[in-house]
Amino acid sequence: MADARIGALVVADVQPDFMPGGALPTQEGERVIEPITRLLASPRFDLCVATQDWHPPGHISFASRHGRTPMETIDLYGHEQTLWPDHCVQGSAGAQLHPALGWNRIAAIIRKGADPDTDSYSGFRNNWNAQGNRPPTGLAGYLHERNISDIYLCGLARDICVKWSAEDAVDAGFRTWYIWDATRPVDPQSDDRVRTELTARGVHIIDMAELDL
Repeated sequence: MADARIGALVVADVQPDFMPGGALPTQEGERVIEPITRLLASPRFDLCVATQDWHPPGHISFASRHGRTPMETIDLYGHEQTLWPDHCVQGSAGAQLHPALGWNRIAAIIRKGADPDTDSYSGFRNNWNAQGNRPPTGLAGYLHERNISDIYLCGLARDICVKWSAEDAVDAGFRTWYIWDATRPVDPQSDDRVRTELTARGVHIIDMAELDL
């Protein structure tokens, strides 16, 4: 990569509720800890930021709010909404950034999903709201102001929040790198679809070994 390019590491939603035993576990989510520890320690990245799922009680994405069963889907503002178990509730232990990681290099934390009536998968934009918009979180502006050209994504979950963040990063004009083996999915059967959809959007999928840390 040319010296003129400036890279930022974006660590998505590494929180206890997305780990095995949590409220909404990814498969083998604990296995992202070791590679992300290496990424956070690497001088390769000029900036490191994190996203944090941060829902109020009774969030619109919770199945409990609708009297439904988790993983059912409903129409919400004209788009399909998966109904999740209550997770990452503001102030709860499961919503904290995972204590096994050293967060000292993190320059900014973007909390998402705090609007009780709108879900938020991507670190860059919320999901659709009642007005039919996907409001920005401010992350793209923060990175553009720091002249970031390349985004490197890792974290949880591979098939949801990291994927949506990668797609929005491309739309925001960043060259986007998706560190596949530093992510884990909610649904492992989604892997082929996720790879195909990310590649079609212009996301570069790489593994840790290709970074030469």
